[in-house]
Amino acid sequence: MSSDGVGFRSERGPILIAVMVTTGLVAIDSTILATAVPTIVKDLGGFASFPWLFSIYLLTQAVAVPIYSKVADSVGRKPVVLLGVGLFLLGSVASGFAWSMPVLIAFRAVQGLGAGAVQPMAMTIVGDIYTLEERAKAQGYLASVWAISAIVGPTLGGVFSEFTSWRWIFFVNVPLCLAAVWLLVRHLHETVTRTRHRIDWLGGTLLTGALSLLILAMLEGGSAWAWISAPSIGAFAVGAALLVAFARVEARAAEPVLPLTMLTRRIVLTTSLVSIGVGAIMIGLTSYVPSYLEALLHASPLTSGLTLAVLTIGWPIAATLSGRVYLRVGFRTTVLLGSAIVILGTVELAATSTHPALVAVGLGCFVVGLGLGLVAAPSLIAAQSSVAWGERAVVTGTNMFARSIGSAVGVAVLGAVVNGMLRGQDATSDPHRFGLAVTWVFVALAATAVMLVVAGLAMPRRTTEAPRTAAGEPSDTRVPDDARPPQVEELGLRAMAEQPRLD
Repeated sequence: MSSDGVGFRSERGPILIAVMVTTGLVAIDSTILATAVPTIVKDLGGFASFPWLFSIYLLTQAVAVPIYSKVADSVGRKPVVLLGVGLFLLGSVASGFAWSMPVLIAFRAVQGLGAGAVQPMAMTIVGDIYTLEERAKAQGYLASVWAISAIVGPTLGGVFSEFTSWRWIFFVNVPLCLAAVWLLVRHLHETVTRTRHRIDWLGGTLLTGALSLLILAMLEGGSAWAWISAPSIGAFAVGAALLVAFARVEARAAEPVLPLTMLTRRIVLTTSLVSIGVGAIMIGLTSYVPSYLEALLHASPLTSGLTLAVLTIGWPIAATLSGRVYLRVGFRTTVLLGSAIVILGTVELAATSTHPALVAVGLGCFVVGLGLGLVAAPSLIAAQSSVAWGERAVVTGTNMFARSIGSAVGVAVLGAVVNGMLRGQDATSDPHRFGLAVTWVFVALAATAVMLVVAGLAMPRRTTEAPRTAAGEPSDTRVPDDARPPQVEELGLRAMAEQPRLD
């Protein structure tokens, strides 16, 4: 085999396959669960708690990513990615045997801890073994995994739920995990240059505790206890106090989990707000559309899975075209255009929700996916293009962190809306009331899309990019917002940004 080029036949081909398999673990898991939620709730109960299946996974994953990244600099990528795959395997098997909703939620947290190592290490390994010129093509291979998973995941979830058991959505990860471990152990060899880092354990613990309490208060308030009650007020108060403590710790931390100083830059702050909105809208649709279709239209799990796949198909289509759009009209205008399309899609869903039809729901999901595809990639690349090369990884991490937190908190807020209207009932016991609740979910998502417009308008018309000098070093030069980013970098970063996060 030749070491030249990027492909499966090259010397690095087995490593590329291993990285694609590990990426596939997270990619499929992010879409396969959503269509199985109604079946899981029927089996285990706990409809009011099912948003935790998404929130806890996203929360543990988001907080774990920066910690794993620093550990990998000290011990190497291979031990970290193997640990991540092992945790993901353990969480998957345990989830498949879960006997109650609280137990399943706990094992989803283990899965999230594993995913927090798998996805960033896959990106890092690609950066380690390929040159800058080869990296864009390699990232394209990873992006293709997400594109395929966008269709395969919801379909598999529907097939398992309808024809076998929802437990197979977790057991299907076992052969993928074992294949990934075998390929990584056999083919990935690295020489580690150890870099010492101070891991911000305290910051990560405070953030996890704060968001967990706030999510608990939102999901259980008005359901397990009254909004104005000691448990509700206590959870909100302690969660808020932990957030304040987290901000103070991060201000003094040598290597913070979330570099808050980065948010003082207008472009980073506004694009992070955009990412929060993207995460909330995506998780809102994927969490409630399958239950909505099955409760009101009596659709099968497979049908609801295929409908959800329409949403995930629209995203990569628009993301692929977004490069041409922002090179013509600029990042800010592209984000505003995409936000307007998202508003159209969510308004259509809300307007037709009282008399739903499968085609109308599918069309609305597809339109929202198109809009999000035009928002997510350009906003990320705008932030990346505004900073010097040495800060680009931090900006990328901040943006992805914001999207994960938007999803984790967004599904909790929407869960509070639905639980408040159902008053302890589930979707099947009163489909009419559940339909009204989901109508308000769509209205909330439309309001979130308006927030995307506000954040887009606040984006600077011009960004500060750091183009490379003749010597290859980044320099700080002001360039127009619609200036063309370096081609190789543009393709590689877009491949990362095109990955729709549905979990």
